[in-house]
Amino acid sequence: MPQVEYALLHPGETQFHIFRNLIFKGTKTEFGLLHGFNNIHSVEDYQNNVPIQDYESLKPYINRILKGEQKLLWPSDIHWFAKSSGTTSDKSKFIPVSFESLEECQFKGGRDILTLYCESQSNAKIFQGKGLLIGGSHEVNPLSENMYCGDLSAVIMNNLPFWVNLLSTPKPEIALMANWEEKLEMIAQETLNEDVTSISGVPTWTLLLFKRLLEITGKDSMLEVWPNLELYMHGGVNFAPYRNQFNHYIPSTNMHYMETYNASEGFFGIQEKPGSDGMLLMLDYGVFYEFIPMSEFGKSDAKVLTLDEVETGVNYALIISTNAGLWRYMIGDTIKFVSTNPYRFHITGRTKLFINTFGEELMIENAEAAITMACAETGSIVRDFTAAPIYLKEDQPGGHEWIIEFDRHPECIDNFINKLDNHLKNLNSDYEAKRTGNMAIALPTVRTCKEGAFYNWLKEKGKLGGQNKVPRLSNDRKIIEELYHYL
Repeated sequence: MPQVEYALLHPGETQFHIFRNLIFKGTKTEFGLLHGFNNIHSVEDYQNNVPIQDYESLKPYINRILKGEQKLLWPSDIHWFAKSSGTTSDKSKFIPVSFESLEECQFKGGRDILTLYCESQSNAKIFQGKGLLIGGSHEVNPLSENMYCGDLSAVIMNNLPFWVNLLSTPKPEIALMANWEEKLEMIAQETLNEDVTSISGVPTWTLLLFKRLLEITGKDSMLEVWPNLELYMHGGVNFAPYRNQFNHYIPSTNMHYMETYNASEGFFGIQEKPGSDGMLLMLDYGVFYEFIPMSEFGKSDAKVLTLDEVETGVNYALIISTNAGLWRYMIGDTIKFVSTNPYRFHITGRTKLFINTFGEELMIENAEAAITMACAETGSIVRDFTAAPIYLKEDQPGGHEWIIEFDRHPECIDNFINKLDNHLKNLNSDYEAKRTGNMAIALPTVRTCKEGAFYNWLKEKGKLGGQNKVPRLSNDRKIIEELYHYL
C-alpha cells in the first residue's frame, strides 16, 4: 500500500500537503474570502485568521447550503448531508458531504481497511463471500429539491459504485429502510442464506441481528449460520464491553475484529491489523488535524498543537479541517496517542461526555474500562449502560447512579458494584480522592433494568438505527430519569 506507507513514513510532509491543498480550495469560498485565505501561507497564519469552529458557528452557512446556495464552505457543489445527533438547539446536525470527501476520505477508508486486513491475513477469504453492511436510513431533505440527507452509512450506500452491491448484502432497498425494527427483520430474512464473510456496523445493532437470526434458524451460534464469517469492522463505541457477547455468538479463534474511526465528518482512523494497539491516524484523506490538550480545553489562550507536537499518553480534543468545508472544526471527540511513529491512537471519549459534578473528572474511557474489568471478574456481560450524578443533599453525600442492562447478570450485584468502584478508583485519581471516606462521593448506585430498556428508550426518541447509541455518561440527570420509565 504505497500511499499509506508514504503517509506513515512522512507524516509532516503529508499533512502540510493536505493543508496547502485545503487552503487553496478554500480561497474559492465565501468562508475563505471572509477569513483571508489568500493571505494564509503557514499553519500559524491559518490559526491566527480562523477561530476554532463548532456546529453552531458554521450553522448559518450550512442552513444556506441546505436552501441551495453553493461555494460557501467548499468550492464544489454540496448535495448530500450526513445527519448526526443534534446540539442543544437542534435535534439533528447536518454535516456537509462533498464529492471529494466521499472519494478521497470515506471510500478510500473503506478500501484501505480491507486492504490492510488482507495484508495481515494471508489466508483471508472475505471476497469469496459477501459483506454485510448494517447502516442507517435515507430521506430526502425537504428544504431543497436537490438536497439529500441520511445517516452517514446511508449517504455512503447511496453513492457507492454499482459493483459494490454485487459484493454486499442486504439489497439497497432493505439497507436504506427508515423503520429500523422492520429493517432488522428484513435484513435477517435476506441474509440468513447468504455466505456472509464480513460485517460492518455498530455493535449494539449487530448483536440484535445475531439474536434474531438465531431465533429464526434455531442455530446455536452465528458460525452455524455463516460458517465462513471471519471479519467484523466496528466503530462508534468502545468495543471492549461487547467483546464477550461477540465471542458468545461467534466462538472461533479465526474470527477477527478491526476498529475504525468513521464519523459523519470524515474517516480518520483504521486499526492496522487485528489485535494491534490503537488505530492509525489516516493522514492523506483530505483532513488536516489539530489538537488541544484536554488540560487546556476551554481556556481562551489554550495552545493548539499540530501533529508533530503531540505526545503519547495525553488526552487531546480533536480539531479537523476537511475537504467538505469544515474549517478548524471541533468535532467533540477526544483521542490519546499510544505511538507517534507511526501515529496510533485510541478514542478516549467526548469533550462533553463525562461526569464532573464533584471534581472527579470521570471520563468515558474510565467508565468503559471499569465496566469491562468488573464484568470479567464477576462473569457478567453488560449490554448497555449509562451513568449520571446523584447530587449532594444536606444529610448525605453525592454519588453516581448507573443504569445497566445485563445480558448475563452477576451472581452478586453488590460484588459487581464494589469491583466497579475499585476499578474506577484505580483508573482515576480524582475519583479516588473524592471517594475517600465517602465524604464527597458515595459508593455507586446501580439499577438493573429489564431486557430492551435502552432499545425502547432509543425507539421512543426516534433514534433506532445503525449509528445511534446510548450516551454513556451525562453531567446531568435528564437521560437517566427518562430511563426510569423503561426499567
